[in-house]
Amino acid sequence: MARRYDPDRRQRIIDAALAVVRERGIAGLSHRAVAAAADVPLGSTTYHFATLDDLLVAALRQSNGRWLADFARWVDGIDLAVPLADEVARLVGETLAGDRSRVELEYDLYLAALRHEAVRPIAAECLDEMETLLARRIGDRATARAVVAFTDGLLLQHLLTDRPFQPAVVREGLAGVLGASG
Repeated sequence: MARRYDPDRRQRIIDAALAVVRERGIAGLSHRAVAAAADVPLGSTTYHFATLDDLLVAALRQSNGRWLADFARWVDGIDLAVPLADEVARLVGETLAGDRSRVELEYDLYLAALRHEAVRPIAAECLDEMETLLARRIGDRATARAVVAFTDGLLLQHLLTDRPFQPAVVREGLAGVLGASG
């Protein structure tokens, strides 16, 4: 019997991995669960991704691509006449008002780097790219690094605590961190 040509199978497996992580978290990720979600034979998942770390890397790369595209749009929309702290408050507010399950998925994958060494460089690449994008727009790499770290921490804290988003608190906090440049 001839093999069935399925050029989208690898992508379906990655999409299924994202769906599994979204539904069950990183702990629920397995080749078997992904194969079932992708409706492919188990051997297909291990053919395309020999290890779960390989699959996590592919999933994080895809997730990072979406996040970086959104971040780049925000950076392009920064009004340089507006205090940067206000623009960051806008980013955090828009992100938290969006699809929460998507943000939770992105952080699940991002934080998987704590336990999966193969994933760490992918998480670091995303942070570096965010810093680079922002630094190009505002002209200061150190400030960009601080803004990325501050934003990351704010988003994670809001996801963990479900506290109401208060733009004024974000603006004041970031202005304090940045000093006169905020």
